[in-house]
Amino acid sequence: CEGCGDCGVQSNCVAIVPVETELGRKRAIDQSACNKDFSCVSGFCPSFVTVAGAKLRTSPTRQISIGTLPQPELPKIDGTYNLVITGVGGTGVVTVGATLAMAAHVEGKAAGMMEMAGLAQKGGAVHIHCRLAEKPDDISAIRVATGECDALLGGDLVVSAGTKTLSLTRTGKTRAVINAHNTVTGEFTRDTEFRIPADQLRLTLEARIRDGLSMFDAAELARVLLGDTIYSNQIICGAAWQLGLIPLEHDSIVRAIELNGAAVDQNKRAFEFGRWAVVHPDEAAELTQTGQSAGEDLDLDQKIEFRANHLRKYQSTLLARRYRKRVATIQDPALKEAVAKGYHKVLAYKDEYEVARLLKDTRKKARAEFDGDLKLTYHMAPPLLSKPGADGRPAKKEYGQGMIHMLALMSRLKFLRGTMFDPFGYGHERQVERGLIREYEKDIAALPDNLSGEKLAAAIELAELPLSVRGFGPVKMANLEKAKLRRGQLLAILNARIDPQLSAKP
Repeated sequence: CEGCGDCGVQSNCVAIVPVETELGRKRAIDQSACNKDFSCVSGFCPSFVTVAGAKLRTSPTRQISIGTLPQPELPKIDGTYNLVITGVGGTGVVTVGATLAMAAHVEGKAAGMMEMAGLAQKGGAVHIHCRLAEKPDDISAIRVATGECDALLGGDLVVSAGTKTLSLTRTGKTRAVINAHNTVTGEFTRDTEFRIPADQLRLTLEARIRDGLSMFDAAELARVLLGDTIYSNQIICGAAWQLGLIPLEHDSIVRAIELNGAAVDQNKRAFEFGRWAVVHPDEAAELTQTGQSAGEDLDLDQKIEFRANHLRKYQSTLLARRYRKRVATIQDPALKEAVAKGYHKVLAYKDEYEVARLLKDTRKKARAEFDGDLKLTYHMAPPLLSKPGADGRPAKKEYGQGMIHMLALMSRLKFLRGTMFDPFGYGHERQVERGLIREYEKDIAALPDNLSGEKLAAAIELAELPLSVRGFGPVKMANLEKAKLRRGQLLAILNARIDPQLSAKP
């Protein structure tokens, strides 16, 4: 994965999630959210492999003992008790609302529920309005009006902190339990660098709900304890009940889960895990932090060493030595780090040999994630074998499991890279990539000494410019054209021909 985002552009799917690595932001498929329409495979990228005959491994990674939990003081129903449940479509938001409505009926209470704003389409914002009352006559309207929300159960941080949701709440009246997990939004499919402003959203909720707010990463807790993030909303429901936000008896909610009939044992466990999480918040926080796959925080020398080691695997010790020698010529720490990243990117371009090297261990990776008799299909558009499709791009083809033998052979032929015997080296894209290496080395060698201010900032951006040239084939070429334009502007700044319009990024 190059992190180019073309798979998101083609599919507009929020099951494509960001993965932060030392070599930049990549993408992965959230198997819990994937709707299996495979539209992402249309992205012009060879990293997609489909797996047939597979069953997702959903084993929890940690076990905990819940023990005996205290019984909360349940709120009284004065006329109606108004719940708002938020989330994104396809994650069980509607199910939670239906469960609470059924639990009310089990107790002989009245309940009214409706979906609002976006319905429940896959990945769309969902608002469930649920009114509970002692008798049906007390419910005159189901929709929760402005400021009427007694309890907010937030399955998604972005939707919960949105204006539409907060308008239903009132400071001093509303209490809330919110899933703090950064769920991917549709914006990520259009902006490769989009990041959810989690801190700002949290501050917005704190300003509105104040002391009545409780937040924790329910999605990560569900993954760690139940093996599937789909149970995160049931965990939020359990947490809300334990905090006294739901005026229904425990046995009634459990019975409603049983009547629903879907993954009964897992949903009941999720409800209890939510209760445990707010009784033992420090333990829950530690559990979610250790369960997350955060990248290492490397210092500059370690970053350089990491990339040098990668270049050894990519090509040879000679290439790693060439990389180190060039980086060592830079004195300014910030510029040196920029060159370390940018130079590595242009040297380690993903040609046929590198794609084969990275794909040959796919079965091992698939075995770590799936059970069953796995049948792998590779989706690629080899330059020498592909014809243009209807969109003008080289058409991707499907290659079966026999491809693994070709990949193993290709990965061993990397010593041909860049030589006169390299059959792929005569293609336009490969020649452009090798030309970029020469151009980059020339640009870095020409940088003046003792840069400062605007010129230092321009030099750093110039050094990191290759990081924006992501993707394969036509996607990469389109990104390259944008980078060329910016390179010209940055060189003008470095050569002191400063123009205010040139100084601003396009």
